[in-house]
Amino acid sequence: MRLRSSILLCALSVGLFSANKIAIAAQPQDPCVLPSSLQEEITKKYPHTHLVTLADLDEYDQKLFRKDHGSACPGLVKVDFYGDQKPTFAIVLVSGENPNRKAQLVVARQVDGSWQTRLLDTTDGTPVVWRDRPGKYEGMSEPSTIRAKNPVIVFCGLESWAIVYAWNGKDVEKLQVSN
Repeated sequence: MRLRSSILLCALSVGLFSANKIAIAAQPQDPCVLPSSLQEEITKKYPHTHLVTLADLDEYDQKLFRKDHGSACPGLVKVDFYGDQKPTFAIVLVSGENPNRKAQLVVARQVDGSWQTRLLDTTDGTPVVWRDRPGKYEGMSEPSTIRAKNPVIVFCGLESWAIVYAWNGKDVEKLQVSN
C-alpha cells in the first residue's frame, strides 16, 4: 500500500512540476526590459531617467499605441538601424513628471561587447518609438524626402507629431512627417 501511494505521489508531483514549467513558459516576457549590460550603461549615462512604459501613457494614448503596436513596449524597439545586424535599440527615456516631463531618444548599438549610445533628440512630454521599414519617406520639413536603405526609427508624440530617423551610411537623417 505504501509503495502504491508513493508511486501515485511521485507521479502527481511530476505532473504538477511539468504543468508548472508549462505555465511559467507560457507567461509573456515584459517587452520593456533592456539587456542587463545595456541597462547598466543607460543607468550610468542617463541617471534619473526611466524607459517609457505603457504606465507612463494616459489611458487614451495607451489605447492608441496598443491599436497599432499590440503588446510592444512604447519606449523600446529593436531595430537594424545601421544595417550591420549588430544588436541595436531605440530607447525613449523620460525624467520628471507631467506636465514638466522631459524625454530623450537614444540609439544604443552593441559593438565588440560594449554599448555605444547616441542621443538623437529631446522633447517635452511622453513620446513613443517604433521601427518602420526601409523606403522613401515624404516629410513636412527640409529635407522633404528621405530614402532609407535600412529600417527607420519613428519618434512620435501620439496624435501630435512624428519624426523619422534614418542612417544614410555616414550620419543620421531626420525628417518630420507629421505635426
